[in-house]
Amino acid sequence: MRFSPLVVSAAIALCLSSCAGKPQAEGSLKSSFAATMPENPAAGAHDPIALSPAAWMRPRNPMGLAGRDIEVSSLKDIALANKEVVLSFDDGPVPGKTERILATLNEFGVKATFLMVGEMAQHYPDIAKKVVAEGHTIGSHTFSHPNLRNLTFDRALAEVAKGEKAVAKATDTDAMFFRFPYLSDNRNLRHMVSERGLVIMDVQVDSKDYFSDTPALVASRTIAALRHRGSGIILMHDIHKRTANMLPALLTQLKAEGYKVVHLVYKKPAHKPLLVASAS
Repeated sequence: MRFSPLVVSAAIALCLSSCAGKPQAEGSLKSSFAATMPENPAAGAHDPIALSPAAWMRPRNPMGLAGRDIEVSSLKDIALANKEVVLSFDDGPVPGKTERILATLNEFGVKATFLMVGEMAQHYPDIAKKVVAEGHTIGSHTFSHPNLRNLTFDRALAEVAKGEKAVAKATDTDAMFFRFPYLSDNRNLRHMVSERGLVIMDVQVDSKDYFSDTPALVASRTIAALRHRGSGIILMHDIHKRTANMLPALLTQLKAEGYKVVHLVYKKPAHKPLLVASAS
């Protein structure tokens, strides 16, 4: 029995959407959700509401949110100042959703990092190439999004290599950034990835857009977590309609509160990296 690419990719996306951000009980503190905000932070007398009403209106002047470029050879190079963020999207590309996210990013004049699943990039190379053509940073997220900690070392290595190759082929460019599926890693896995010369992307602000919440709740939760931390790499997924729906409001609120979106640019290291530091 044959299935169309659309049916196959829909099944892949459904699988990813159900597991894109599950925290692992034994994940490393470097890449688990230790940096997210408390559930009930104390509100100050002058704290703004979670999202201002203006965030949900079409901004008159969406530009001015773009910050500096950072050349990155390893994770330790991603040193963010207060009020600086990196936008990152996992698991795509997916028709309809990835393009909407690209349109919003273009409207606000900001660049993001897309960590693509190799199988998805393979199914939708035209969308993958569009991400590159619009100036965004590319990375891989394995080939089929398994939990690498549940695989043998050789199988995990094969998944990383196959995913990187598939994304590079689909985009016609090197995919030099990498994020662990489920943020599930260990010392040996991180060493293996860094030995390939890849920049490991950890997470400081998890939007939890994989939960079945309203776009307003996803945006409010992300802003609240960012206020608590002050800066960081924001994790989102370009496979969810709610993420595409909430992104204009999130970016409008970031601009209103004085944040800048940093663009990561890969720079080949002068020598082979020996260690991978944590973005803590």
